[in-house]
Amino acid sequence: MNAITKIGTFDDADLFRQQALIGGVWREADTKAAVEVTNPATLAVLGSVPDMGGDDTRAAIGAAAEAFKSWKKTTHAERARLLERWHDLIRQHEQDLALLLTLEQGKPLAEASAEIRYGASFVKWFAEEARRIGGSTIPSPTADRRILVLKEAVGVCAIITPWNFPNAMITRKVAPALAAGCTVVIKPSEFTPFSALALGVLAERAGIPAGVINIVTGMPGEIGKELMANETVRKISFTGSTRVGALLMRGAADSIKRLSLELGGNAPFIVFDDADLDNAVEGVIVSKFRNGGQTCVCANRILVQEGVYDAFAEKLSQRVTRMKVGAGTDEGTEIGPMINTAAIDKIERHIADAKKKGAQILAQSEAVPDGRQYARPVVLGEATTEMLLASEETFGP
Repeated sequence: MNAITKIGTFDDADLFRQQALIGGVWREADTKAAVEVTNPATLAVLGSVPDMGGDDTRAAIGAAAEAFKSWKKTTHAERARLLERWHDLIRQHEQDLALLLTLEQGKPLAEASAEIRYGASFVKWFAEEARRIGGSTIPSPTADRRILVLKEAVGVCAIITPWNFPNAMITRKVAPALAAGCTVVIKPSEFTPFSALALGVLAERAGIPAGVINIVTGMPGEIGKELMANETVRKISFTGSTRVGALLMRGAADSIKRLSLELGGNAPFIVFDDADLDNAVEGVIVSKFRNGGQTCVCANRILVQEGVYDAFAEKLSQRVTRMKVGAGTDEGTEIGPMINTAAIDKIERHIADAKKKGAQILAQSEAVPDGRQYARPVVLGEATTEMLLASEETFGP
């Protein structure tokens, strides 16, 4: 029995895979090395995935390149049909996919279910867009010429996804690539690979041909180097830190790869004097505390106009004090565990720095489970621009 089946009950246990997918074959790493994946709520081992290196990644790129020869020739209607089937299967297996996501990532089950739904919506959207791919004719400056613009698939695309949205970040990148006629090599986060592998299972069932979707798992070092250096890869799509994004830009420069990057953020939430404060508080809860604050676009600081500062701070403090922290599978949980202890360290460093520089703790949630993997939601007042929390992405509650 797999470790994960002792923790969660799945209607379709075949969605839980502990092998990578290359050229339609589920396989181990060449070295047989593996990486354990843990449940951040309990620190229990869920299972393991192959710890792949450069040779495995080259094999995946080769499989994608071979599949590209035929996939790029498929009709727009055929690609749309297969994507629609993939979408339907994702929606049919929403409950299993959400549970798997919560077990490996930690977010509340309700949030995981929402991610599966909006992740599937990307596939549906680009299935429809596949039918609309076309060229154009441009008026020529000379009488004996016609200028045609034709749109062709780029080729093999490397898809590098983060751990905070391990389902939706894949569908958002893979669906448009497939719709355009590209093939992909997916590198999911080593913390949350099982969601990616489950999507691979459903892609196979949808009839997407072998080699069109390849998934390499493991630590990022050797895999990333090969994806950057290999000239067969023509595009990289990455969501993650600014530091890694800069590394990818440098590494992809020699082979002139196209890049799509979504990197770190530091968004403010602004409350003016004429705001509906109850609505503003609920807006903060959604924009700051969704996924425990581990969201690329979440508000990192709250700017409140002086006239409503005290009233808003009081209302927000009351709401945060009541927030329930716990395992994502527990009923009523609003804040799940952080992804790892490094995330906890950064949160604690930001709070300590803010307090040292004059910030006041206005509120914090009352009950937090035992274990260092949980962060207590905190409201800090009297913050200034000199504090780390004003210039760095906290990625926590």
